[in-house]
Amino acid sequence: MNEHRADSWLELQELLFADTWNDRLGLFRSSFAYRGCSDAASDLRSGIVRQGGDTSLERQLMRAFRKYAAADSVPHDTAWDWLALGQHHGLPTRLLDWTYSPYVALHFATENLDRYDRDGTVWCIDYARTHALLPARLRQALDAEGADVFTTELLAGAAPALADLERCEEGEPFALFVEPPSFDARIVNQYALFSVVSRAGIGLDTWVAEHPRLVRRVVIPAELKWEVRDKLDQANVTERVLFPGLDGMSRWLGRYYRPRSRVSG
Repeated sequence: MNEHRADSWLELQELLFADTWNDRLGLFRSSFAYRGCSDAASDLRSGIVRQGGDTSLERQLMRAFRKYAAADSVPHDTAWDWLALGQHHGLPTRLLDWTYSPYVALHFATENLDRYDRDGTVWCIDYARTHALLPARLRQALDAEGADVFTTELLAGAAPALADLERCEEGEPFALFVEPPSFDARIVNQYALFSVVSRAGIGLDTWVAEHPRLVRRVVIPAELKWEVRDKLDQANVTERVLFPGLDGMSRWLGRYYRPRSRVSG
């Protein structure tokens, strides 16, 4: 895996937008998914892996979630729609949050003022090259749709049950990216997508270790975080925008007006 440490705001831009030129389109169109973490020591384990990776626990969680959620909570009654909805609302699942936007990732790398005493990071994974490694059945589903990333509906067509994903393997685990439905303005404004590994009990770290050339990590030094945060605020990349509503506005105001003397680092 390539790891780069940004020593300035300008270098950070160069690192995050590197390799985004698309020759076929003649445009800058990134094929990277980005994930920002406030602590560079953070790993890529999903919520269900953090709870032991037990698929029976996942089934219990999903059964209870579907029982208590409103019947019309998802646009399509598929296992992947329900899983995406659960992930979106904090349920431990096999999914992991990503975004198409490097600036949204930077927001999540700098939103926690209590972690300004440590480096942050932005993970970057090339989803187009990741999907080139998919089993034939799943590659064909993407190709037939002319898509680069799965939707929950498209994924459900190829693997209706969660366990079907592992059955698609051709000898080794694989990873893919799926766009959730537009459940609300939050998921739209965050330009969100999720990663999933074919086996629920395996963290994305394991897959990354086997495919380091498809991944890079940009480290944001602790001493650079304030400049990044101030410039994101100026660019209107804030909780008020990414979490529309009074809760997001309150989070933004509480952070924005917090005295710097009370911030770690």
